[in-house]
Amino acid sequence: MISQTALTATSNQIRTQEKLAVFLAFIAGYLDAAGLLKWKIYVSFMSGNTTQLGVALSHNKWAVIITTLTVIGCFVLGIYSGTCLSLWKKCKIQTLPFYIVSGILLIYTAISLYYNINTTLSIAIIGFSTGVMNTIITSIGSQQINTDFVTGTLNSLARNTAMLSMSNDESNNKQYKLNAIHLLLLWTGFLLGAFTVPFLLPSLGNWTLSLPAVLLIVCALFTTITTINPKK
Repeated sequence: MISQTALTATSNQIRTQEKLAVFLAFIAGYLDAAGLLKWKIYVSFMSGNTTQLGVALSHNKWAVIITTLTVIGCFVLGIYSGTCLSLWKKCKIQTLPFYIVSGILLIYTAISLYYNINTTLSIAIIGFSTGVMNTIITSIGSQQINTDFVTGTLNSLARNTAMLSMSNDESNNKQYKLNAIHLLLLWTGFLLGAFTVPFLLPSLGNWTLSLPAVLLIVCALFTTITTINPKK
């Protein structure tokens, strides 16, 4: 029998996971919208970039081929690096990914104030950052998530909603409902992040990426993720 204390701890952990996931989805949406508006490419949405790459290959559009391959490659490298970091048992700072991504964004912002950073290098840097960020939290309770994979989020949301409507098991229905709520909040967070950028970009200019950098630092200071992505 599970004690009330254990149930409360699990419930609190799930709520922490949910808040952190929505927060990171907001930042992912923000960065993706910034990439689209500034460089005409997604830095988080690799499905769209893969489609662009396929079309560009068929038309020999080498500029598009180079930029899409760059952002896809750096995004994958970011996920690889972030995953290795989460599995590195010698690393004692569980919030290190927050500081890595924030540091990259702040350094990029500082350099961009004095030098013109070309598009290819910019999308490589930001694509890598979103890849690392995508590994910070990978589940809410029993529901696997990706904070910047909107297609997967909507897919899981629709599946959980369908199972909720077709199942007569009260216990399963409760879990399906919770999963659907988590996924809807995740999608909403990403949407709000993308919604915010057009209003801030004209006034912030080169400082646009400093906002998610500061938010990540604040989150790192008030969040412990040992119980979210424990080392294996």
